[in-house]
Amino acid sequence: MTLLFFLFTYSKKLERSKSKSLGERLAPLTEVRVWRFGLYYFLVFGGFVALSQWLIPYYVTVYGASLATAGVLAAAFSLPAGIIRGIGGWMADKWGARRVMYAVLSGCSIFAVLLSIPRLELESPGEGIMAAKAGIVTHVSANAITVNQKSYSLKPAVSEEQQQSNSESLKVFPTSAFWHVPVVQVGDQVTKKQLLAKGVTHIQFQANMWIFTGLVFLLGSLMGIGSAAVFKYIPDYYPQNVGVVGGIVGVIGGLGDFSFRLSLGSC
Repeated sequence: MTLLFFLFTYSKKLERSKSKSLGERLAPLTEVRVWRFGLYYFLVFGGFVALSQWLIPYYVTVYGASLATAGVLAAAFSLPAGIIRGIGGWMADKWGARRVMYAVLSGCSIFAVLLSIPRLELESPGEGIMAAKAGIVTHVSANAITVNQKSYSLKPAVSEEQQQSNSESLKVFPTSAFWHVPVVQVGDQVTKKQLLAKGVTHIQFQANMWIFTGLVFLLGSLMGIGSAAVFKYIPDYYPQNVGVVGGIVGVIGGLGDFSFRLSLGSC
């Protein structure tokens, strides 16, 4: 590569510009636009670096993946973001940095909302069954409760085999199940409106690991495109101050990495 660089490149001749004072060089930093560019980079670059480090422990703790598997899946996030930067620069040249950046921010917002829903399994109270009139409980089973001669139908609980089957099958959206749990026994004296069986609502969101990885892949790709688009802005708006503006934008992006790591680590 060194030999190819030596043989096929040449030094570009530039006109010498008059020297600037430190105040003149730093003057662009007083403009809000510069800090807006920094905020863009704070989000796309800082978020990318922080997530690339955070995904490995997330896969291990939430999905029970091995460290090697977690590393490979995390690479599915970080690798395309690095490769696609060149495509992001081409897109910014073709369609403009503003249009590309707004599309990136919109897409990142959508994927971030989808990824924000954690893997969960909850049980909450549901509609129970109460006695229509007083009497003595003569029969209790998973399907029905009888008080005197009146029978109350119950919705039985899902068996452990069914729960295991449901957890192993691929489900994209949250699922719910409902059943009754008797709270009385045979021989109990009950009064009118007394609770016979409580309702249980079970809500499960699988957050399938492969769907999660696919969304993360798309998010990483958008962040790579956005990182390239940000630096398309700088020479367009500040052709004489690319170094100063690019430097402060890069610093703000590094602060984004620091900030996002702290926030993700506290979750």
